[in-house]
Amino acid sequence: MWCEVVSLLRSLGSALVSYFDAKKKRKVAEIYQALNSDPIDVAALRRMAISEGGLLTDEIRRKVWPKLLSVNTDDLPPLPGKELREDNKDYQQVLLDVRRSLRRFPPGMPDDQREGLQEELIDIILHVLKRNPQLHYYQGYHDIVVTFLLVVGNRLATALVEKLSTHHLRDFMDPTMDNTKHILNYLMPIIDQVNPEVHDFMQSAEVGTIFALSWLITWFGHVLSDFRHVVRLYDFFLACHPLMPIYFAAVIVLHRKQEVLECECDMASVHHLLSQIPQDLPYESLISKAGVLFVQFPPSKLAKEAAQAERTAASTFKDFELASVQQKPDTVLRQRFRERLRGEERLRGEERTKSILTKPRTNRFVKLAVMGLTVALGAAALAVVKSALEWAPKFELEIFP
Repeated sequence: MWCEVVSLLRSLGSALVSYFDAKKKRKVAEIYQALNSDPIDVAALRRMAISEGGLLTDEIRRKVWPKLLSVNTDDLPPLPGKELREDNKDYQQVLLDVRRSLRRFPPGMPDDQREGLQEELIDIILHVLKRNPQLHYYQGYHDIVVTFLLVVGNRLATALVEKLSTHHLRDFMDPTMDNTKHILNYLMPIIDQVNPEVHDFMQSAEVGTIFALSWLITWFGHVLSDFRHVVRLYDFFLACHPLMPIYFAAVIVLHRKQEVLECECDMASVHHLLSQIPQDLPYESLISKAGVLFVQFPPSKLAKEAAQAERTAASTFKDFELASVQQKPDTVLRQRFRERLRGEERLRGEERTKSILTKPRTNRFVKLAVMGLTVALGAAALAVVKSALEWAPKFELEIFP
């Protein structure tokens, strides 16, 4: 009997492997079909980058990432030279950050190879800043640049990073953090739309959104240890609207809702919990959920709430350290407060549910309800692609020879 069970499990395992191999081969074929179309089918490439598994391999990424960013690989700039380091105001800070980036390189890489890549990383950053004086270096920028360097090599990375810096990353590279903080202000309205209880708990704890800053400005490259997960997210973000990383940050918080609600309701405790990002996240599921949330609650619908948060974000940010030191929460009182908050939230949730059920549904939301949170390519991915192309119409029109 036991032998029969083992044999059956082996057969099932082989069948699953065959199924996933066939699925991967179909996707690879679809990607190359889009690449070989005349003109190149950029919308299809975006769908492939968003859908389950992303672009699958670094070899494919080297071909597709330039198309997603509308970079002509036949006309790349020359390699950056060492002369950029002379009298460069950013050189010392870039050097310090790059020297601290050891964990971003594959484990076991020979020291001389890693050191050579670090030198290339410095040159790429300085080259982009030299050519674009309106851009300002920020700590964490090197975490994004090193990802491109490791995947596509220094010359192509230079072109891709320059285009990315003047588009998706542009708000992070202003002289001040005002625009970056404004983007962070979208986080709480997204959470509120999905789970008001978590939103209100975080508001009561006065945790703010600073815990997600490094996630946002490095596209999670600084906080994820597995390079496979980093490049999978880069596939997703490159194919989408530039605010998609903040939606992904929101689904991470929502994924951990039980941990959040069981945490001590004070700034220091909740900030510590959320800033320690788990490494075993269900990435494909979260990517799908982020896409669905973008369709349901696009930035245009959240702009008012984000603007209201703007008025309080600055004071919360400045007072973070002081509040963390001075707060001495009473455990019993805070436990009672949480219980009361949850009771009130359940009542509000029932009223909200009744309200939602009585509202007429559009065809789009009916489709989303049917689709659920599947990781398969569907209406959400198509809508996200459409929004990306609408955001950057020049990308759509610039077809490569």
